[in-house]
Amino acid sequence: MTNAYDDIIRLPRHVSAKHPQMAVSDRAAQFAPFAALTGHDAAIKETARLTDERKELDEYTMDALRDRLQMIAERLDERPEITVTYFRPDEKKTGGAYIAAAGVVKRVDEYKRVIVMGDGKMIPIDEIISIEGEIFDT
Repeated sequence: MTNAYDDIIRLPRHVSAKHPQMAVSDRAAQFAPFAALTGHDAAIKETARLTDERKELDEYTMDALRDRLQMIAERLDERPEITVTYFRPDEKKTGGAYIAAAGVVKRVDEYKRVIVMGDGKMIPIDEIISIEGEIFDT
């Protein structure tokens, strides 16, 4: 039984002398799905992402924070270990997120209004909502 293509079915595949062979990854890219709305998924995810609103502190809480910062500044030689909760504004939306950072305090820079932690992290003093640590228990 013979078929119409039996005479050519076993021939080697043609390789062009003029054109270089396309890489397999490039060939596969030809058949990748097409996204007509590039960036649309990212925009929807960004819109759905939730942020927290900044809490306004009362005078009593602000005074307590100032006292704690003063105590830390006076006892830097003891290398106090604290946990600071502060607000980090979102770069793209209104609001932001509350972050808790723990570690040893390297210095309190009143001029730049930051607490510099031992790992180099700089925490803005004006964004702090709470400071905890064993240094305050004594």
